[in-house]
Amino acid sequence: MTSVTPDSVSSARPDVLALGPVAWAKKNLFSDWFNSLLTILIVGIFGWGIFRLVLWALTVAQWQVIPNNFGLFMSGTFPSQLYTRIWAILAIICGLAGLSWGVLGRNVSTLFSRNVLIGLGAVCAFIVLFPPTRPNSLQLLPMVALVAGGAAAGRQIGRKFPGVGKWISLSWFLSYFVALWLLGGGLGLTKVSTNDWGGLVLTLFTAVSGIVLCFPLGLLLALGRRSALPVVRLLSTAYIELVRGVPLVAFLFMGQVMIPLFLPIGSRPDRILRAVIALALFSAAYLAENVRAGLQAVPRGQREAAMSLGLNTPTTLGLIILPQALKIAIPAIVGQFISLFQDTTLLSIVGLAELLGIGKSILANPAYLGRYAEVYLFLAVIYWFFCYAMSLASRKIEEKLNTEH
Repeated sequence: MTSVTPDSVSSARPDVLALGPVAWAKKNLFSDWFNSLLTILIVGIFGWGIFRLVLWALTVAQWQVIPNNFGLFMSGTFPSQLYTRIWAILAIICGLAGLSWGVLGRNVSTLFSRNVLIGLGAVCAFIVLFPPTRPNSLQLLPMVALVAGGAAAGRQIGRKFPGVGKWISLSWFLSYFVALWLLGGGLGLTKVSTNDWGGLVLTLFTAVSGIVLCFPLGLLLALGRRSALPVVRLLSTAYIELVRGVPLVAFLFMGQVMIPLFLPIGSRPDRILRAVIALALFSAAYLAENVRAGLQAVPRGQREAAMSLGLNTPTTLGLIILPQALKIAIPAIVGQFISLFQDTTLLSIVGLAELLGIGKSILANPAYLGRYAEVYLFLAVIYWFFCYAMSLASRKIEEKLNTEH
């Protein structure tokens, strides 16, 4: 019998070939005549579409509607003399974003890689060259520097204090209330009516508020649907199936009309608050199903092993089951958050001047009749930016938690 040595096994392994761009394209795009024809056809269609879009943007489009109404797009009718509050909120967000970036990347060899530097340079060039942002470049460029400086500082802090991440999370939580104070005023600041909130500020506020409220409610509904108590399970299931069978538009209208019916006579909550509650209650039903899918993916042996060690049910859920379930459900949960952000466009139907509603009101101005393509393309780029940012953050969190291994 012939013995097998480790050397003979290693020598029998096939060599792994690293494909370059040309070899990869030849293998995947031009492997035969049909794939080659299909590749040329698709590239030709996309190339022609991009060429026509660029030609229209440079020669036909009338972009004056964007810089002339940039303040309305960003903050609606918020008093211009109080714009310093908006800039303060943006500075807080940029600083915390930089710190979070640095803390999460504290163990990487190079925080500012070539691609990152190219991206930061592209952002700075865009701020300087894009007509709507050019007048505010002196305020926006320091924000980019604040993100970069915060990242560098966060990396050093994260290396010296490994547990600083929880304090960063607490800072994000507290920043929400600071932003709410700056927007609404009070406690020493001039009050600003919520009727003056609008544009991107209102879109982000309602989206963030809806996400913050729907996550714990969806988590409770998911646990309730899997509860051993029949009443809790039945009520959770009934709520989830009822809400998922009603369109969001109807839910928003019901929220505007029915929420005051459950409150004392004479009390009527703010329209924005009612819209946020409706968004949160609606999204919680879908989020509950995403979390429930993650709970079902956790092997039953995890719970049995915890109970054999003497752990009670809350400890088992909080320390063993939920961390694994939420890690598995990260893509679905972030997808629901992105959907909630996009659903804020329906708030204009109930009279709130969010970003899309501001765009519609600007297009109603006789001076900008027919500028639909310019306005909606600008709004589409804004929505894409924030949705892609959430998607990118989701992928980075997955990589950090090693969810694929």
